[in-house]
Amino acid sequence: MRLTVIGTGYLGVTHAACMAELGHEVLGVDVDPDKLAALRSGEVPFHEPGLPELLARHTASGRLRFTDSYAEAAAFGEVHFVCVGTPQRQGSDAADLRQVDAAFALLARRASPGALVVGKSTVPVGTAERLAQTHADSVEIAWNPEFLREGFAVRDTLRPDRLVLGVRSARAEDLLRTVYEPLIAAGTPVVTADFPTAELVKTAANAFLATKISFINAMAEVCEATGADVSVLAEAIGHDDRIGRKFLRAGAGFGGGCLPKDIRAFAHRADELGVSLGFLREVDAINMRRRDRIVELARELCAGTVLGRRVAVLGAAFKPDSDDIRDSPALNVAARLRLDGAEVTVYDPQAMDNARKAYPLLGYALSAQEAVRGADVVLHLTEWPQFRELDPDQLRSLVRQPRMVDGRGVLDGAAWAAAGWDFRALGRPRPGGEGRDQ
Repeated sequence: MRLTVIGTGYLGVTHAACMAELGHEVLGVDVDPDKLAALRSGEVPFHEPGLPELLARHTASGRLRFTDSYAEAAAFGEVHFVCVGTPQRQGSDAADLRQVDAAFALLARRASPGALVVGKSTVPVGTAERLAQTHADSVEIAWNPEFLREGFAVRDTLRPDRLVLGVRSARAEDLLRTVYEPLIAAGTPVVTADFPTAELVKTAANAFLATKISFINAMAEVCEATGADVSVLAEAIGHDDRIGRKFLRAGAGFGGGCLPKDIRAFAHRADELGVSLGFLREVDAINMRRRDRIVELARELCAGTVLGRRVAVLGAAFKPDSDDIRDSPALNVAARLRLDGAEVTVYDPQAMDNARKAYPLLGYALSAQEAVRGADVVLHLTEWPQFRELDPDQLRSLVRQPRMVDGRGVLDGAAWAAAGWDFRALGRPRPGGEGRDQ
């Protein structure tokens, strides 16, 4: 089939390249000339494992092309996917839908009558219905939410755990089933839904994930107050198959361009509908408190103040296998410590360029070893495998004071303490002190 993908951000480029991989002819649309030039040359403007290879292969073959012309896109595609951003509206928790509205309007004016326009962007429930009513005389609307995880986006697109099709006609469902036929033939479950349910699947999934992360972080607060060990607690409750072990690791919390703004927008939309989802605001508050706690631990380790102290921050991306620094806990903590008077040096394997642009006043190093040299305290804030493999004995010879805050709960505290480090982790007793692991 011939498909158009409107918007070549993270979602759009991934979807376009993966649809080409499934055998479709794909035309990506964007208005940013620099981004289009990079994509046409096969260059991905962000870090995502596996995506550069797909993009290079399919742009070279001609199966995947890019344009800035909506007229060309409207004439090309049999199915049009809208993959534009829905950022948090300035001064509000609500989602900013201007890009979504503009994309649908432009396609509706140019596409052939009855063309199928499929929303993939994460939107407040009720958006698809509003767009369907607005453009009822020109195009047919469907909603097909995305469930991509940064660092696993190619795999999540080509081997998804489910496909959700929000449709109102057998024709729309048949077209989408044709688009995804290789995935369906491979056994991917398909859930056919009405518009509001399809929209809610994504926001509900994000809300549940954020709630699970903040739950274990709230338990970490209780453990810190009582001397209990949140890692053992998480292991024990994770054996219950009703709960499961995934996302039960206490730490610096979630960030990125999805979870924080999506749960805020969901709570805002629920308020508009007269439904209380106030617990999501507490989920958000717990998440932000974990950043506060890391700042407090850094101060405690430096005798109450970081003024004039050297702080090494290992991590800048909001998660590993990504260069995305949007709402990064690591950079939020780093910037706050600098405002407190610390000399902060950051290292990240992939996100350095983005971090420098957004936080030019922070210091940056070319390696973890360079970052920690002369440090009074080291903060581990992004869970890159390289950081888990660091040798505590080697690093101790580089720092001024061997003090470590593990903000991701994955380092071996006993090994670091045995190497002479004053080691702290959120919700866990200090190695060598009171508590089970001492």
